Amino acid sequence: MPSSTWESPLTALAESTRVHDFVGIGLGPFNLGLACLTEPIAELNGVFLESKPDFEWHSGMLLEGAHLQTPFLSDLVTLADPTSPYSFLNYLKDSGRLYAFYIRENFYPLRVEYDDYCRWAANRLGNVRFDTTVTDVTYDEGAEVYVVRTEAGETFRARHLVLGTGTPPHIPEACAGLGGDFIHNSRYMQHKEELQRKESITLVGSGQSAAEIYYDLLSEIDVHGYRLNWVTRSPRFFPLEYTKLTLEMTSPEYIDYYHALPEQTRYRLTAQQKGLFKGIDGDLINEIFDLLYQKNLGGPVPTRLLTNSALCSAAYRDGVYELGLRQEEQEKDYELRSQGLILATGYRYTEPEFLKPVRERLRYDTQGNFDIARNYAIDTTGRGVFVQNAGVHTHSITSPDLGMGAYRNASIIRELLGTEYYPVEKTIAFQEFSV
Repeated sequence: MPSSTWESPLTALAESTRVHDFVGIGLGPFNLGLACLTEPIAELNGVFLESKPDFEWHSGMLLEGAHLQTPFLSDLVTLADPTSPYSFLNYLKDSGRLYAFYIRENFYPLRVEYDDYCRWAANRLGNVRFDTTVTDVTYDEGAEVYVVRTEAGETFRARHLVLGTGTPPHIPEACAGLGGDFIHNSRYMQHKEELQRKESITLVGSGQSAAEIYYDLLSEIDVHGYRLNWVTRSPRFFPLEYTKLTLEMTSPEYIDYYHALPEQTRYRLTAQQKGLFKGIDGDLINEIFDLLYQKNLGGPVPTRLLTNSALCSAAYRDGVYELGLRQEEQEKDYELRSQGLILATGYRYTEPEFLKPVRERLRYDTQGNFDIARNYAIDTTGRGVFVQNAGVHTHSITSPDLGMGAYRNASIIRELLGTEYYPVEKTIAFQEFSV
């Protein structure tokens, strides 16, 4: 079980002088996977600090029936160590659901199931500290260690850092400072009932989360009687490209190829490759159409699907949102009014404030983002500070991909140890990406 957040003064003093091999800051699935993979390694002494009181993974999007877009093999550990006791299959066995999952014959775990699996793993680790908020990180030049301080006044010293603070919800510039009770999709489940009491709801965005919310609200539209709008800047509701040769882009070879490209080329590709990891599950697109067809048998359903429509402005007056939209292909402006507003506008990495004291030790590219080395390091030494899920601009679609988490962690562990503990694959693809 995770250790208690209370410590005696003597224990706190001992911690402040002890030097860890590494401190992991933040505990999403990627750093949780690192915690699981490093736990059995006697040569590595690390600790993970998480500000929340318990593990939490997209709690606002745990819709009934929603599932991962990656198979169960993309769990916390399996692709690095298939024998790990922290595997998803071991979780199923421990939960008494292994045979039921086998009979289900579906590789994709339910999202609520994956969240429960991560909690199960976190509760079995001794190297995790919840309720521990990091306030600043400095570097002790004499001792050559990073000094991590917390809100509670604790101090942790380590030779390496692994940043896993995640990607916070992105609010479009048009909605900056917008009043009212609009929500980002990350808080959907907590506010669903409140939304369904409104006369109208508008959903902005066209990724998987937006599609899941639209289907959920459309399913109950005749029960609650609201009007439902789905608006996207994209020219259509793009499906996630999930063919097998495309999936080979989540490979060590593609990372090698992509990382070696000029910076300007990588940023151009980043914009072009959104459909490879931000599209909608094709089956869900078809289910939405079928549901629309079914509900329209009894007459027109009060719902609109609006493509090519960029959100340019937003105002909140007398309980109503006034959204200024522009049909980009027709170059026409129009307005949409709605009582409820959901922004399914994704997530963007934000550099943590606690890193300010050590910024001179970190590397940045010309765009002001981390210049992440091939081995996931961002510091000037090339192996002192590592980062999780902040590198679409350097490591392409593998950065947010759950299936590549174990590979990245095996690579980071190799850097921490100076030797390979878990085999790190170098070639897995049939195709060649470079000439």
